Amino acid sequence: MRYILLSCFALFLVSCKSSEEKQTNTDTNQNSQAEDRNADDLSAISTKDFREFKVLDSKYIDNSELWQPFNDDLKEFTEAMYNDLKPLILDQDIPTIQERINKRRFSYEQLTKFYLYRIRQFDRENELSLNSVIALNPNVIAEAKQKDRELLNRMAKQAIFGMPILLKDNVNTSSMATTAGAVALQNNTTEDAFIVEQLKNSGALILGKANLSEWAYFFCGDCPSGYSAIGGQTLNPYGRKTIDTGGSSSGSAVAVAANFCAAAVGSETSGSILSPASQNSVVGLKPTIGLVSRGGIVPISSTLDTAGPITKNVTDNAILLAAIYGYDDTDFKSKNPKWDNSYYLNAIENSTVKSKRFGAIKSLMENQLYANAINVLKEKGAEIIEIEAANIPLPDFLRLLNLDMKTDLVTYLNTYGNKNLVYTSIEDIMAFNKKDSVNVMPYGQALFQGIADDSATTKEFDKIKLILKTNGLRFFEEPMTEHDLDGILSINNYHAGFAAVAEYPAITVPMGYTEKGEPQGLTFIAKPLNEKQLLEWAYVYEQASKKRVAPKNYN
Repeated sequence: MRYILLSCFALFLVSCKSSEEKQTNTDTNQNSQAEDRNADDLSAISTKDFREFKVLDSKYIDNSELWQPFNDDLKEFTEAMYNDLKPLILDQDIPTIQERINKRRFSYEQLTKFYLYRIRQFDRENELSLNSVIALNPNVIAEAKQKDRELLNRMAKQAIFGMPILLKDNVNTSSMATTAGAVALQNNTTEDAFIVEQLKNSGALILGKANLSEWAYFFCGDCPSGYSAIGGQTLNPYGRKTIDTGGSSSGSAVAVAANFCAAAVGSETSGSILSPASQNSVVGLKPTIGLVSRGGIVPISSTLDTAGPITKNVTDNAILLAAIYGYDDTDFKSKNPKWDNSYYLNAIENSTVKSKRFGAIKSLMENQLYANAINVLKEKGAEIIEIEAANIPLPDFLRLLNLDMKTDLVTYLNTYGNKNLVYTSIEDIMAFNKKDSVNVMPYGQALFQGIADDSATTKEFDKIKLILKTNGLRFFEEPMTEHDLDGILSINNYHAGFAAVAEYPAITVPMGYTEKGEPQGLTFIAKPLNEKQLLEWAYVYEQASKKRVAPKNYN
């Protein structure tokens, strides 16, 4: 398995050349104890070749309790009804589903029951279980019935209207607790996050919560991606227990791949959308930081965090992005582009790569799937310029996350968390975890310990952020300026660390499967607020290549 970074910074280490080089480039003002800690933590977060898991099934989800609100409604939804709906819904894009609902082929209520049926059939406690869904909205069927009534009254205005959406379980919503996969937040009932308000205002249905790598993968260190104490071990539908799910938005990507929802929301600090989307052969977009609000989302880093869409195809990605973006005056990085809701959808209608200039990284050309994808873009009129990836370090990347989360998590708890939570620091949560360490933290909490141990003056922290952003910008801007490039082409989340600190958006699209059946994605990276262009390019490639194949055991 290719070396992948855990957590929010998946594949950050791939961007760097060696542990020796990383230590050489450590900030000289950082004391030697912090240097040693940084090096040790970077080693700890490297992905291990997990095939045996300490924990597979959740010890905190009672399946009978999970389904109790739906038992009566689902009694009427028979296997015959499900099979009749399969060709109408399975792997269809949102516009096709909406068209069929408008033609009365089925209703929003039946669509919602279809996804619930599939989740119950496949997700937990069976030989094909994926453990991708952590909670279900107990009111979603009633809400779907209301959408059917609103449709009759011509109230369906947005493309996302009536679509059942899963949220990564670090996104607050009023109908379910927001746990970040952690037992410490099991009772964290809250108000809606800003992006959930956006979704509801557009008419979307909140179907439930998706499992994730606990605390967005910034917790345990020596653990598999997709594991959380609350949700158990998320598994990849293309290879249960054999192919990594990617993280930390593992459940969001797996649920989309397995057709458990119309689309899902993930979040990324560095790689947490791009990694699981590519690993599960779906489309994932990491927006420009600030395009999508972070208000009401359990954080790692206010410097780098963003939410973003994970979908089966590029069209749906544009639809979900159009529903969640928007200015939030409580988010200090929020941007206000003042585009209308059709802005991103127009990218699909007018897409082209003709005469666009893309930088293809020479060292990746050995990957045959990548080389094939490059040829597809050439055939569609793109100009490809092979470039060398610059050897630019990202010193103290881990410290940036440590120092941000130390304060940002406390801010979340005080501002957005349930008022009955008693935690005032990372140390309080660590102490809670130690009370039942076997169940609550079977892989330990090494990264939380790193947060607790780290500290810096404001001046030191500002310097860390400045150097990282400068180096991230250099990595992209130097070749883009020299070769007059529109974008950079990568694989999966291989350059997610640079895109994170440069605050560049990126989108990954399925580009095929390795000989072992592992999905890989072609990743487009562009300058800030060029999401429309990313969607255009991704759509052209997707339609020309058509590489996505649904996981065979879930059809």
